[in-house]
Amino acid sequence: MINTHISTTLKTIALSAIVLFTSCNQKKETAVEDTETKETTNVLLAEWTGPYGGTPAFDKMNLDDLKPALEKGMELNLADIDKIANNPDAPTFENTIEELERSGEELNRVFSYYGILSGNMSSPEFREIQKEMAPKLSEFSSKISQNEKLFKRVKTVYENSLKTPLKADQQRVVQLTYEGFAMNGAELDEEKKKRYAAINKELSELYTNFSNNILADEEGYVTYLTKDQLSGLSEPLIKSYAKAATDRGQEGKYAVTNTRSSMDPFLKYSNERELRKKVWETYYSRGDNGDDKDNNENIAKILKLRKERVGLLGYDNYADWRLQNRMAKNPENAMKLMNAVWPAAIARVKEEVADMQAVADANGDKITIEPWDYRYYAEKVRKKKYDLDSDEVKQYLQLDKLREAMFFVAGELFNFKFTPIEEGKVAVFHEDVKVWEVNDKTSGVHIGLWYLDPFARTGKRSGAWATTYRSHTTFDGKKTVLGSNNSNFVKPAPGEPVLVSWDDATTFFHEFGHALHFFSSEVRYPTLNGGVRDYTEFQSQLLERWLSTDKVIDNYLVHYKTGEPMPKALIDKVKKAATFNQGFGTTEYLASALMDMKFHLADPTNIDVDKFEKETLAELKMPKELVMRHRTPHFGHVFSGEGYATAYYGYMWADVLTSDAAEAFAEAPGGFYDKEVAAKLVKYLFAPRNAMDPAEAYRKFRGRDAKIEALMKDRGFPVPKS
Repeated sequence: MINTHISTTLKTIALSAIVLFTSCNQKKETAVEDTETKETTNVLLAEWTGPYGGTPAFDKMNLDDLKPALEKGMELNLADIDKIANNPDAPTFENTIEELERSGEELNRVFSYYGILSGNMSSPEFREIQKEMAPKLSEFSSKISQNEKLFKRVKTVYENSLKTPLKADQQRVVQLTYEGFAMNGAELDEEKKKRYAAINKELSELYTNFSNNILADEEGYVTYLTKDQLSGLSEPLIKSYAKAATDRGQEGKYAVTNTRSSMDPFLKYSNERELRKKVWETYYSRGDNGDDKDNNENIAKILKLRKERVGLLGYDNYADWRLQNRMAKNPENAMKLMNAVWPAAIARVKEEVADMQAVADANGDKITIEPWDYRYYAEKVRKKKYDLDSDEVKQYLQLDKLREAMFFVAGELFNFKFTPIEEGKVAVFHEDVKVWEVNDKTSGVHIGLWYLDPFARTGKRSGAWATTYRSHTTFDGKKTVLGSNNSNFVKPAPGEPVLVSWDDATTFFHEFGHALHFFSSEVRYPTLNGGVRDYTEFQSQLLERWLSTDKVIDNYLVHYKTGEPMPKALIDKVKKAATFNQGFGTTEYLASALMDMKFHLADPTNIDVDKFEKETLAELKMPKELVMRHRTPHFGHVFSGEGYATAYYGYMWADVLTSDAAEAFAEAPGGFYDKEVAAKLVKYLFAPRNAMDPAEAYRKFRGRDAKIEALMKDRGFPVPKS
């Protein structure tokens, strides 16, 4: 998942990202111009100083500075916009588009801190500021998107570029800028513009409420265990749960917190069925408890407002509007892909449940498989079918070693070298955060810094994500990358290693793939560091494949006690079981993606969100033994902002590309470390970012369009006939 700060060119598009930051990053930093008028003592606005081209002053971050910094940043940004809009000279790429690319540097810096305070270190005090500022930020956004003089200049440059084309990357910037304004109501009449702005303002408040409600339920619900309730749990996991309880003032107890990283292993290993049910219900009822943190009303309002807003632009539904510039182009194409995979996925679930029920019956457990049983009995089936114990595999998956493995892959494919930064040399926002310098292995040229914030804590939103504090650009002086990865691994007891599941290791590689995408950038203009939602997950999903390569397994997957490499017999079991439980994984994901699309294609008038979810899943023949990966009341991808709204299908769209591209490596003489294919990977799929149409970029890499056959084969599903 990509986290985003505010877009510097199109503040209107970034409104939804302000709350959850789920769009592709288009952020930029440039040197302060006109210091006499822009000088400020607020550290959140101040130009970054120090080595590495300057870095955020995270150690001086003060919540009291946030509101005045946002207000001043918006004021300065609007002054930039007014200067561009009122330029008496005829509109050109240089005096309009490039100046837009430069605008808002102070506000962009503020949003680097805002993103940390929102995602990594949230507090009740921050959430009050967030609530207050969300509508103000929306109004600010509308002042840009609805600036008639500005849009006329942008439109003129765009129309002129159609007659006399610019350089390819400039043409792309102009196209994206014009489309961004047009898609967000720049050509509406005054009355409709006012309503459009009012809707955005109301949505901003709803997005804030939605995300804060989820965070409140994650923080507010904890399942405490006693020593006699630990049956089935491994020693490292027990120690982690003990520390989580101690951190919450419950010495002597064990805490399963309300996050996926804490919930998932408990459901997988605990022998206590009633406790599994309790943990499962607590997690999947986030935002759906009928209290003041319930999100169903928020969702209903969001759906109505989104439909009304795109109706002002002449669209029948939100999905038609959103997907027009995505790879899928329209909801029909997205649904076609999902519907092609769904029957095979639920058919596999039926097989998996039958296998699990057989194990339960053989054990004399006298139960019928329920959702809180799925992970637990799946492990037993895995062991029976493949003699594979996930807990045994976990002993070879140490977080530090996985990080070293990622650095190795980055060196082999991208020629990057990661060197740890001495503590205190670069400011961080929490003691858990570590920083590495990224350089070119051959030339030694500085590329950027990589920040890692690996552990869960109170105030940090759940999940895993990547973000940038500064993106690569060259049009206004070369800017090096400040990128980060953020996870929610359970912090171990002092001196203990962090052991993770294979799925969590895969996610770690996935998010690092986003970081490598940031560091590989060779674009001139900030806007081109953005991306197309159903394409931007492709690069990160592809990097997951290197976790199971022989060079990584042989050198980095070593036992946490003995240091011995993972035995070949265990490796063979892991690879043999690669398609195991794909019914569960594919179905829980696709159910969320289908619901996302179905909600936005439906008439939201008088919609009952819970009822719609239940009835739609029933129509889809959703297996009763599992649920959506993200139930609607806590589906933050879709309702805490707009980055993934009607776009959650994008993970599967990207996975079609991933599976197809992986075959290119598998077929190469050097396999996954083939230098020629790796060079094409970097040149066409990573370095251009959004400077090239994604479909064209993929064809340059592969020589053709991607095919669905590889994806179906990877998941162990029947391959459709051509």
